[in-house]
Amino acid sequence: MSDGTLRSRRPRSPMAPPRSFLWVRRIVLTLLGVFTAVPLYVMVSSSLKPLQDVQSAFQWWPSRLTIRPYVDMWSTVPLGHYFLNSLLVATCSTAVSVVIAVFAAYAVSRFRFPGRRVFSVTVLSTQMFPGILFLLPLFLIYVNIGNSTGIELSGTRLGLIITYLTFTLPFSIWMLVGYFDSIPRELDEAAEMDGNGPIGALLRVVVPAAVPGIVTVAVYSFMTAWGEVLFASVMTDDSTRTLAVGLRNYASQNDVYWNQIMAASLVVSVPVVAGFLLLQRYLVAGLTAGSVK
Repeated sequence: MSDGTLRSRRPRSPMAPPRSFLWVRRIVLTLLGVFTAVPLYVMVSSSLKPLQDVQSAFQWWPSRLTIRPYVDMWSTVPLGHYFLNSLLVATCSTAVSVVIAVFAAYAVSRFRFPGRRVFSVTVLSTQMFPGILFLLPLFLIYVNIGNSTGIELSGTRLGLIITYLTFTLPFSIWMLVGYFDSIPRELDEAAEMDGNGPIGALLRVVVPAAVPGIVTVAVYSFMTAWGEVLFASVMTDDSTRTLAVGLRNYASQNDVYWNQIMAASLVVSVPVVAGFLLLQRYLVAGLTAGSVK
C-alpha cells in the first residue's frame, strides 16, 4: 500500500477544526480582504484620473491614466510645508514622550513610593475620556499663558507638541510599565553589583531588553501625532498647519480636487506605512510580551 493511501486513511486529529469551519474562515477572510482592498483601489485609481473623471460618475478604470495629480498637488497647496510641520511635530512629540515614559514607567515598575497606585490609576483613567473634552481647557490654558507670560503656545508647533504629549504619554507609560514588569529584576541587581546605580541599570540593562516595547510606544506616538486632526485644526494657523488639516485646502469654493486629494493622501501615508513594515517584528513582540508575565 502506498504512502499516499496511508496518509489518506489516517484518522483526523480530534483537535483539528472541522472542514466547514475552515471554509467559513476562508470566506470571511476573503470578504475582509475585498472590503479592505476596494477603498485602496479607489484611492489609487482616483489619483491617476483626470479631474473630470473623478467629478463625474465613478468609473472603475480611468479613461486616461495620468500622473498629473501627483505633480499638481505640490503647487495647489503648500504640501511640502505641511509635510515638514507634521514631521517636526510628530518626531519631537514622539522623542519627548518616549524619554519621559521610559523613566516614569521604570520608577513605577521598580520602586515603591507614596502615591504610586494613585499615579498608576490616574494615568490609566485618562484613556477613558474622549480627547475632545480636553480641547477647550487646553486652548484656554494656552491663551492665558500667552496673555500672562508672553509665551505663545496657541498656533505654534510647541503648543501642538505639548498637546500631543497629553494623550500619548499616559498610554506610553502604561504600556511600558507592563513591559518592564516582565523583565526580571535580577538583571537590575546584577547591574547594581557591577557598580551601576538605578539610572545606569536602566540605560545599560533594562532599556536594551525593552527595545520592542519602546519601539511600540514610539510608533504609537508618531502615528497619533501624524494623523491627528481635531487638535491640529484648532491649535495651528497657516504657518504651522499639519498635513492632516492641510489636505482640506484642496477643496476651494469652486472645485474639489479629488484626484489631488487621493494622490496627497497616498504620499503622506508612505512614512507611516514604511515605518510600520520596517518595525513590524518589534511591534508584535512589544504588544505581546508585556501582556504575558
